Amino acid sequence: MSHHLSEQETIRREKLKELKSIGIEAYPAALYPITHFSTDVKNTFSESTKEAFAHVQMAGRILSLNDKGKVFFIKIQDSKGIIQLYVKRDDICPGEDKTLFDKLVKHLLDLGDFLGVSGEVFITKTGEISIHARTLVLLSKSLKPLPVVKRDEEGNVFDAVTDPEFRYRQRYADLVINPAVKDVFIQRTKIINHIRTFLNEQGALEVDTPVLQPIPGGAAARPFITHHNALDTPFYLRIANELYLKRLIVGGFDWVYEFSRNFRNEGMDRTHNPEFTILEWYTAYKDYLWMMEITEKLFESIALALHGTTELKIGDQIISFKAPFKRISMYDAIKENTGTDITDMDENALLHFCHDKNIPTDKTMGRGKLIDEIFSNTAEKKFIQPTFIIDYPVEMSPLTKQHRSKPGLVERFELMINGKELANAYSELNDPVEQRARFEEQSKLMERGDDEAMYIDFDFLRALEYGMPPTSGIGIGIDRLCMLFTNQPSIQDVLFFPQMRPETTLS
Repeated sequence: MSHHLSEQETIRREKLKELKSIGIEAYPAALYPITHFSTDVKNTFSESTKEAFAHVQMAGRILSLNDKGKVFFIKIQDSKGIIQLYVKRDDICPGEDKTLFDKLVKHLLDLGDFLGVSGEVFITKTGEISIHARTLVLLSKSLKPLPVVKRDEEGNVFDAVTDPEFRYRQRYADLVINPAVKDVFIQRTKIINHIRTFLNEQGALEVDTPVLQPIPGGAAARPFITHHNALDTPFYLRIANELYLKRLIVGGFDWVYEFSRNFRNEGMDRTHNPEFTILEWYTAYKDYLWMMEITEKLFESIALALHGTTELKIGDQIISFKAPFKRISMYDAIKENTGTDITDMDENALLHFCHDKNIPTDKTMGRGKLIDEIFSNTAEKKFIQPTFIIDYPVEMSPLTKQHRSKPGLVERFELMINGKELANAYSELNDPVEQRARFEEQSKLMERGDDEAMYIDFDFLRALEYGMPPTSGIGIGIDRLCMLFTNQPSIQDVLFFPQMRPETTLS
């Protein structure tokens, strides 16, 4: 398939040839040392500090070119912001040969090119902190024009590119033309670094576990399957890292955690992506009550570290992350929102209830999945303020310890914030006999056609038989967490490169 070039792309390629003809390398290999960044200069330069800025060397992408004859005003964007260059013909070309200015600056530079500049910082007559350029170096020629974005005199964007198809597919361009996008991903990194510090200071140990697994265990989800050629056996991309982290608790570690890239071969929407990041940690000699308390502390500390307050505006809501959070049982949450107590309903009664409430069901669903659907459809979106939904039916939680005082329930919670699940935690089941029975129940669901039912992991059962201490574990969806704390409406807005259907016309 031929690569069709636009008029602009054709012109830029002609300029590339002309650059070579006058001896200017469009993609030089030499090191270009940077001494200053745009925002640092603009925040610290003044008449009293100008001596420190008598010689600066900077680089960035050209965002605007303003031709004033023998003077050019060029705005470049570096990794921190935007700054203006004052480029005078006689300063750039002090001798008789004015080729560099007349050819390069006036005719061969384009928006999107990377430019290196050295000179001194000064304030223009209009009061703008700028670089008086003494030397210019073309560092990289842009052959494809960026979408035009309108900015005011201060560089504020008021005509941003908002098309999600373009933004998600060409994130590299999105980051250039929509500066706020970069801020979201910087915040994401700050969140992860904060969590890592929080856990390390508590004495937790960060570990790595396999992405390729012979059994896709630790969650109820449809896996991606692949083939290991050397072993000639099927393997799965992990849907969870839970069972491997528990093996480490068996092995004698007291507290382990992992930021895990997981893969689930399921639907995509504003809160689901097939590839996602989850934080899981497991702590020996703890239970789900302790886990609720430390989870509250973590979320409260993230809000304070990122925003300096526990009261955040998320969408149209003001959400308080001040601990403690509300707690309510799953059955009570459903009753509160439907007026019906489903505690003692069997599978048949639950099917009738779903039918009456227009909740979709199918024949593969057991009692646990029916209750999950009822909660998701009637209650989940109602919990805006941070709320622990606690004490789940045993059928929904095959890896969770039986409740110490409530028959038929398990010691589990999910944390709901702004109508979405952010965390899922248990007092972990450490009885190998009961765990085997729970896995066998999952196998029966698989036989009924439930392709999200759990596989039996016989090696994990063997590990439990060696003995696992009382343990509490949690999984926190990092992508959803970042959506929450950066106030983004879609999971695709906190993933650099979300999965999309491949382009058929790209060549």
